[in-house]
Amino acid sequence: MYFITISEMIGTEGEKIAREVAQKIGYPFYGKDELFKAAEEMGLLSDVQKVVLKSPPLLEKFFSDKPKIYLDRFQSVIYEVAKKGNAVFFGKGSQLLLNSFGCALHVLVIGGMEKRIKRVMEGNKVGREVAEKIILTSDHDKRGFISYAFDREWLDPQLYDLVLNTDILGVDSAVNLIVVAAKSEEIKSCGIDAVKELGKLSLYRKVESALLEAGITSSNLFFTVEEPDSVRLYGMVNSSEEKEEIEKIVKKIREIKNIKNELVVFTITGV
Repeated sequence: MYFITISEMIGTEGEKIAREVAQKIGYPFYGKDELFKAAEEMGLLSDVQKVVLKSPPLLEKFFSDKPKIYLDRFQSVIYEVAKKGNAVFFGKGSQLLLNSFGCALHVLVIGGMEKRIKRVMEGNKVGREVAEKIILTSDHDKRGFISYAFDREWLDPQLYDLVLNTDILGVDSAVNLIVVAAKSEEIKSCGIDAVKELGKLSLYRKVESALLEAGITSSNLFFTVEEPDSVRLYGMVNSSEEKEEIEKIVKKIREIKNIKNELVVFTITGV
């Protein structure tokens, strides 16, 4: 099992490169539409459609859990798709979600402003002023999204194994370089352990979003995903009813078969 993640600066033909890589290497391609289809099959489409790939407004970020809920469910979709096997992912934070897997090759496609402006003008049939505004807005949104979702810098070269400049390289050359790199001996195949880990990561996002949606945000409540179908709850709650309610919420998640409820009811002892 192998993954390729391809991220781009808008106006560098990154999506075209990603699609051609997928076709040439024989892997399924997952961009926005393909991930939405997967989300629909998982019953998460309405939430995933609400994910805005930029930093949420300041007030919403600090006074609402909705951006985090939607983001958790979107990320769980990417993990579920990855469990199916070989794939090419186009953007959407996949370079960070799959960063710890040795079977993944992470690519960034870049370019200079002038050529990016020209491509956006041609591709969108707009003037220079509008094209430049599109580019600046896209760069700002991507930087904000990666910072909010992962606390990382979008263009940090350490996030990528291969950085390609399409001011110099054409689409065909970029595609060939990526395919050669993806087939290199240094990129190791992921086995059953990786599938298990992806399942655990997906379930973690689902549990977190379910608790947030229910308004449970106690700093004394913790959980771990011990297996792709098993969760351990621990920490402190205020009552037996709260302990039972938390377990009921988690039980509603389809994948969960086992719950270790080790939550302790906090009691105040008199002096």
